[in-house]
This record gives sequence, C-alpha cells and structure tokens, in this order.
Amino acid sequence: MLNFDLPRYLPSAEELPDSDETPVDNELQELIPGLLKAMLLLLWEERMDWFFGVDMGIYYHPDKPAIVPDGFLSLGVERFYDEELRPSYVLWDENVLPILVLEVVSQNYRKEYSDKLHDYEALGVLYYVIYSSRRRRKPHLEVHKLVNGKYELQSGNPVWLPEVGLGIGCERGNYCGVTREWMYWYDELGKRYLTPQEQVQQAQQQAKLAEQRAQQEAQRAQQAAQRAQQLAEQLRALGVDPDQLS
Repeated sequence: MLNFDLPRYLPSAEELPDSDETPVDNELQELIPGLLKAMLLLLWEERMDWFFGVDMGIYYHPDKPAIVPDGFLSLGVERFYDEELRPSYVLWDENVLPILVLEVVSQNYRKEYSDKLHDYEALGVLYYVIYSSRRRRKPHLEVHKLVNGKYELQSGNPVWLPEVGLGIGCERGNYCGVTREWMYWYDELGKRYLTPQEQVQQAQQQAKLAEQRAQQEAQRAQQAAQRAQQLAEQLRALGVDPDQLS
C-alpha cells in the first residue's frame, strides 16, 4: 500500500490530463520503449498482472503535474484498467509503484541525471534505466538500482533484474527496418529474446524448411515407386510374375 500525503478528494485517471501536449524530440524515445513493450506482449502473453506504459503520465499527487518517463513497467497490476486502456497511471488508484522506469536521452537534455533521478528516487522506483546513444566514452545503457534510498549503478550488459525475472540490455540489431543498437529483454543466462518481427521470420523459416522436407520426402517416395515399377517390368521380361513373389 502506498503512503502519500494526499488530500481527501482524489481525482480518477479520467479526470486528470492524459497528455502534456509536449511532443518527443527523438524518434528513439518512442521506438525503444515500444520495442520493449512489444517483446513483453509475446513473452508474457498469458500473464495479466503487468503493465508497460509508453510516454504516459505517472500521477503521484493530484495537485502536482505527472511525471512522464519514456517507458515504465509495473508488476502486480491489471493489464487493463476497468477493462479499458489506461489514460494515465494514477498511483492512488493503482496502489503499485512502477518497478522500472526508462528514460531515453534526447538531443535536448531533459534533466535525466538531476530532477528526474531525484523524483524517481523519492518515489521509490526500484530500477531507473537511462539509455543514450550519444555517449562516446561511457556505456550507452545505465541501470540504476535503488539501494537504501539511493540509486546505485549496476554493472554489465545485459543487467539481470531478479525482481522482474528478466534482463535488460542493448546490442546491435534491426527493428522497423533500421539497423542500429536497440534495447532488448534477456533471459538469466544473458540470451536475448527474439523481437516479434524475428519470431515471425523464424516461424516463416521453419515453415519453409518443413515444406522443403515434405517436398523432399514426396520426391524420394516417387523415386522409390519408379524404381519398384522398373524392377517389376524387368522381372516380367524374364518371365517372373512379381505379384507372385509376395
């Protein structure tokens, strides 16, 4: 149960603004969290206890503006809010903090290492993930974990998140026809899960191989039938009835 110093009257998600009308200034801010969500939709297809928001406001107080990360993950909540899509994520309705928030650093610095870090720290978000492809000397991906009220940078790529049951990392790949470094989910051994597009391609390849094997089997069966027919004709030419040999 979340404990906030809140007024008695608490507006619902429908009463709160669901957009600050501020457009993103970097396409990656949409594509990267969108890819992570698309992967989860397949990985956790049977689960209904999680929610991944993309560019959605997190309300922690009715009189204060929402915090809007590029992406966030909550566990232990309903996939759909009142059987509909959430207009925003309201903490006093959900009673569950996001376990992970993601910020994709854009061309314009948006206080990812100052105000936003302190805001997520104060809320108690367990994992704060920052991705920036513009760094030259530092890793593009940073995973910070809340330890005793302060964020500590985690080492490795990917980074295993035991509370989530997944790892998160980045590597070069292709998504939406663009070949570059992308963020992905990983298993505990560090093996990357396939994207939806890769799963479709894999299924198509498997279907093609199965079709090829079926064609080869049919070809071999036809060849065997032809050899049997030729042998039977040879026996008849020698005066032997092949039907009497069985």
